[in-house]
Amino acid sequence: MFSKIMVPVDLAHLEVIEPSLHVVADQARHFGAEVCYVAVTATAPSKVAHTPEEYQQKLEAFAAQQAKVHGQPVSARVITSPDPIADLDEVLIDAIDEIGADLVIMSTHPPTHLDVVLPSHGGKVATHTRASVFLVRPRQG
Repeated sequence: MFSKIMVPVDLAHLEVIEPSLHVVADQARHFGAEVCYVAVTATAPSKVAHTPEEYQQKLEAFAAQQAKVHGQPVSARVITSPDPIADLDEVLIDAIDEIGADLVIMSTHPPTHLDVVLPSHGGKVATHTRASVFLVRPRQG
């Protein structure tokens, strides 16, 4: 049913997306799908990488490690933006079509009253693309 799964990744906060990485691996195995890890970064140096090229290398290494652990075919794509926080939703929506993803799996937070002011990225992505979107919430203790 799905052949290419896109997974937004922030290498600075891997612990936040850990639950979704397990779901990605399970779905990729089940459907025999490729997983494309996508990161959005600024052109300015960050705590993860000094340049977008260095970020690409680190994302490729992360993707290769995921492939070794879970066995699915992978690819990695870094997209630069002048303001990744403000542009994130639009960049991810554009990336879905560019990559040819038919499923997006991404982490999200439990709903709160602040969602009225700051809606979730997953909700915006789901309403602006033809791809299916699977949101993974962290486990509640």
